[in-house]
Amino acid sequence: MNIYRKNTFYHETYIYFSKIQENSSFVMLDIMIQFTACCRSYGLRVSTSEVLDCIRHLTLINPLDEREFKTVLLSNYAKSRRDQSRFNSLYDLFFHGITDINPENSFTHLSSTFNKIIDLVEKKQDNDLTENALTDNTSINHASTYNDATDNAPTDNAPTDNAPTDNAPTDKDLTQKALTEFMRGKPAEFLNLIHKLNIMSVKQQKFFKSNMDQLSAKLGIMLAINQMRQRIMTLTGSHFDNLDQESIKLVNRHFANMLDHAYALLTDEPRENNDSLVEKKSQISATSEIGQKPFSSLSSFEVAKVMEVIEIFARKLKDQASRRFRIKKRGAIDIKKTLRHSGKYQGVPLDIKFKDKALNKSSIIILCDISGSVWSSARFMLNVLYALQECFSRVKSFVFVAQLAEVTDYFQNTGTNSVNGINTAIDKILNSNIINTSEHTDYGAVFSTFKKEQLHLLNHKTTVIIMGDGRSNYLNPQAHMLAEIREKCRRIIWLNPEPHNTWNSGDSEIFAYKIHCHEIRTCMNLNHLTQFVRELVL
Repeated sequence: MNIYRKNTFYHETYIYFSKIQENSSFVMLDIMIQFTACCRSYGLRVSTSEVLDCIRHLTLINPLDEREFKTVLLSNYAKSRRDQSRFNSLYDLFFHGITDINPENSFTHLSSTFNKIIDLVEKKQDNDLTENALTDNTSINHASTYNDATDNAPTDNAPTDNAPTDNAPTDKDLTQKALTEFMRGKPAEFLNLIHKLNIMSVKQQKFFKSNMDQLSAKLGIMLAINQMRQRIMTLTGSHFDNLDQESIKLVNRHFANMLDHAYALLTDEPRENNDSLVEKKSQISATSEIGQKPFSSLSSFEVAKVMEVIEIFARKLKDQASRRFRIKKRGAIDIKKTLRHSGKYQGVPLDIKFKDKALNKSSIIILCDISGSVWSSARFMLNVLYALQECFSRVKSFVFVAQLAEVTDYFQNTGTNSVNGINTAIDKILNSNIINTSEHTDYGAVFSTFKKEQLHLLNHKTTVIIMGDGRSNYLNPQAHMLAEIREKCRRIIWLNPEPHNTWNSGDSEIFAYKIHCHEIRTCMNLNHLTQFVRELVL
């Protein structure tokens, strides 16, 4: 299937580019194919039809005008505003950052030198890999001989399933190959390597958790870049005595620039634009004193008082919502029913009847962090939403610390007709052993679990509400998992029980998550909570 698509792509692009000047058509075609490969390797979803449309549009403009050229590529390759930052970084890298090594660029008199240096670096890498393989085989042979002498048992020299075979390339081999191609001006393989590293899923471990998988992989690429830099400097000084000092400086500057771009790709991943994000900070409200007091500072007497306020608030809000639903339920005029009721008015349709239409109620999914720093706010959120569940088509709730667990059945079995019933369900959740509340919070593992097991619950009517401080104890945040959740639901709302000035401090990952949210706001007291729920329902 891939071969068919590739052949079709080459065939169609050749037809369209035949309309351009004959001398430049193949050059432009090759450039577009390479740029498309880079975009796909770095996470931009570009279909073959979009590439063909882009090529057709390029025949209508002057490709030498960079403003027009970039606008055409942007309009075809970036599907939304969120993709523009990634596209811009790829465009700058491909057309301005790296330089393809060929006789037609500005380094014409040094192009052969560039190629020789990279060939020597690649040859040196192949020799090192061969020596390492011979060393490994010698070690295996010595070990098997020792086993035969001591145990008199036959030994199979073939590698196990967990060990790489002689022909299978290791991660280090792939990194060096991708980096070498990057130095040749072909960044697709290196971009693919970096993209896979950025969206790497952390293996779920029960007892010991760390962020070392991704960090060690990044460290390996950093070492490969530094090793490449050192080898190029050594080769430039020892193998090319015929070059003058200016040429040596130019060669070193060129390769240093390429490696700097590779290092920047590793350390600075472009983030999606999120101009539609609604970010609401805490505001001073002229209400009662208890409404401004943080949930974490409430005494037992104040907690009971807040529950009473929530019950009254939920009842009033439910009445307002029911009145609005009655108005919204009115659809088009029902002609048959109107004529049938007009008989008592001598055939005059004074009493107009309307058809009922189905209410478009939203579905709510709540993810609540129940660790000690957040639970005081999360329990009040659950109280309000379940007291108002008639205003939604469905309410499903999940709690988490380092693991995710659904607790919807606790509320359904206990009953949510009153605040007391909701509190009883919450107490049962706390007393149960569905998750270990003494573990460190791990948002990355929670989002990964939700994506694997609960993604089928999301649709275009679902609103996902996350109640948490975003503090992941320096573990991998895996923000790309939240991006995949965003694609499946209507909107994501993040409620943070901390003041806004503490969001980017310590182990907080809220700035990594907020680019994938539709709305993020402070929710640390009763005033914030009631204001949010009123906007959500009405």
